[in-house]
Amino acid sequence: MEKRAMSNLRGAATAALLASMMTLAGCGGDLVPRGKVARASKPVRAPARATRPPSQPALETRQCFAKLQSQSVNFQPLPDRNFGGGCSAIGSVKLLDIGVPATGLGAMTCNLAANFAAWARYAVQPAARLVLGAEIEKIETFGTYNCRPIAGSAKLSEHAHSNAIDVSAFVLSDGRRITVQQGWHGDRQTRQFLSLIHASACKRFNTVLSPDYNAAHHDHFHFDMGGRGGFCR
Repeated sequence: MEKRAMSNLRGAATAALLASMMTLAGCGGDLVPRGKVARASKPVRAPARATRPPSQPALETRQCFAKLQSQSVNFQPLPDRNFGGGCSAIGSVKLLDIGVPATGLGAMTCNLAANFAAWARYAVQPAARLVLGAEIEKIETFGTYNCRPIAGSAKLSEHAHSNAIDVSAFVLSDGRRITVQQGWHGDRQTRQFLSLIHASACKRFNTVLSPDYNAAHHDHFHFDMGGRGGFCR
């Protein structure tokens, strides 16, 4: 009798264990350890529409935010957006105060924004004081984000990824207004100023295009952070 009782107990325990395992098997989501993601059979494509900002920006973007803050640059992080047609604004900001007023500033990738702010403060302003004997009161631009291709090409411009800016003119404290269009081949002093800030830009941005590049850039400097860098013209 004792042996039969023990056998019945072992049978009951085994049945309970099997029932428990069957219950867990029915909760498939709970069997995947937290922090791990099951592989998908096909890659998930990003939606071709505006999306909500991520709950936490990518590490590189967070580091860039910290860099801007350390330079006392006032900025506003922008939601990540996909506009369709390959155009997007990811990891972008809007510059509110870089120490020098600038027009036309829309969405800019944080890396582009940080380099532009540094260029304005540490290159443009000192060059104006040294060469022109005046302060920069305003930097005029043709803008940043623009969902369009490169002029004369089917390839999207870096503007389509909020990764480029076009600088057109500079307003000085003595009332002068220096434009890239007229100043690039202007008087010696103006040419020297534009040459200095162009050379400085080539050290900060991956691509720098001036009126020397082609007719499409006859009236502005184009700066972007695309490509591998080192293209300065």
